[in-house]
Amino acid sequence: MPKPLLTDPPETSDPTARDRRAGLAEVRGPAQLAGLAWLIELVRQGDVVVLSGAGLSTESGIPDYRGPTGRARRAEPMTYQRFVGSAEARRRYWARSHVGWRQIGQARPNAGHRAVAALERHGLLAGIVTQNVDGLHQAAGARRVIELHGGLDRVVCLSCRERTPRAELDRRLREANPGWDEAAAQINPDGDAVLTDEQVAGFQVVDCTGCGGLLKPDVIFFGENVPRPRVEECFATVARARALLVLGSSLTVKSGLRFVSRAAALGIPIAIVNQGPTGGDDHATLTLDAPLGTTLTALTTHLGAQ
Repeated sequence: MPKPLLTDPPETSDPTARDRRAGLAEVRGPAQLAGLAWLIELVRQGDVVVLSGAGLSTESGIPDYRGPTGRARRAEPMTYQRFVGSAEARRRYWARSHVGWRQIGQARPNAGHRAVAALERHGLLAGIVTQNVDGLHQAAGARRVIELHGGLDRVVCLSCRERTPRAELDRRLREANPGWDEAAAQINPDGDAVLTDEQVAGFQVVDCTGCGGLLKPDVIFFGENVPRPRVEECFATVARARALLVLGSSLTVKSGLRFVSRAAALGIPIAIVNQGPTGGDDHATLTLDAPLGTTLTALTTHLGAQ
């Protein structure tokens, strides 16, 4: 349920705006209509920072960890400690990720990503901080994106720190594993597919072509710290915001919740659009439990920012 500070949506003297708002009543209940009206007025004033999570990408076919598409999954994500400490863990990860990358790499931005990019082009956003590693904000045309957890489209050597395109690694893994073509029934948000031990057996891992070091996707694994400069950049971006808009994040872990807590401490209004409750609801000026794609499309339509 939406939780606006007041019981009624803001009034406006613009008859066109009133007509657009009335039209939404045909497809939304009164409570969601009131919440959307508040969201429109909040974003209309500009200088909004977006904090996005996995829920924004589910409509692109990428499941989340804790939202509706994640509850039925049981696979645990790879941790940094297991990855660097076990050659077998790395074999399993790269076999599964090699399969999962096909789906992640082919995913396309959905209506929610396109709406965020449109808001940025319209001059209403002061920045985008994403917890996602799928690159779909940028694919939709967004420019000022901070990838808090990195990006799956890059690979980093843990020894020499050289970064190379994921497409190059994909080519090398195909050459090292001729005829290896496994299908997965389930793909995780970080591109980690679910495979059996039999499917993983025999998969050949490749190392850095420059120094022979271990290769890792340029993303933050569980148990790994986000680089401090990147965290500080996110904090600074939030501090400059007139409002913080959280999209598709459950805010159940510190990684994203800390920015909501900082905004609340600074007295910055916080709006949360997510399917299901979040860990930041107590800080929010407005919460709206609704599908991201249709809600954000309605938002851009009402703001003339298609």
